[in-house]
Amino acid sequence: MRTGLFRIGLLVMLLGFGFTSCDNSTEKEESIETDPIVFNKEGEVYLIHSNGDTLRKIDVELAETDYEKQTGLMYRESLGSDQGMLFVYENARVRNFYMKNTYIPLDILYYDTDSTLVSIQKNATPRDETNLPSDGPAQFVLEINAGLADEWGINSESKFSVDRE
Repeated sequence: MRTGLFRIGLLVMLLGFGFTSCDNSTEKEESIETDPIVFNKEGEVYLIHSNGDTLRKIDVELAETDYEKQTGLMYRESLGSDQGMLFVYENARVRNFYMKNTYIPLDILYYDTDSTLVSIQKNATPRDETNLPSDGPAQFVLEINAGLADEWGINSESKFSVDRE
C-alpha cells in the first residue's frame, strides 16, 4: 500500500513539474491596444454676444445619456479649437464637474435654462479631482479648450444656441 501511494505521489510530482516553468524569457508582456476616441459632431453651438452678434460657432458632441455625462471628455488626447462638448440636462440645478481622467485643460461654461451664462470655471487642470461647481443652477454645460472663453470674449452677458444634426 505504501509503495502504491509513493508511486502516485511521485507521478503527481512529475506531472506537476511538467506544467510549470521557472523560465519566463519566452513570455511577452501583453498590452491592450485601444482605439483613440475621435470627435463625433452631433450639433453646432452658437456663442452669442448680448447685442445678438455671434461670437463663435463650434461643432459639439452632445452628452445626453447618463454614460455620456459621466464620461464627458475623459480619455481624450485633444480637442479642436472649434470643438466642444455640450452636456444637456433635464432641469437646472447647481452642477459639479471635475477633471478625473481628462487629459486636456478645459474651460467649463455653465448655462441656465434660458441659455444665460451662469458661470465659468476657467483653465480646469487635467486629472484634477477638485470639485468645479457652477455659481448657480445650470441646465447646460459646455466644455471647450482652456483659454478660449477669454479669447472669444465670453462673459456674463453671453448666451448660446444649439442646432442638432
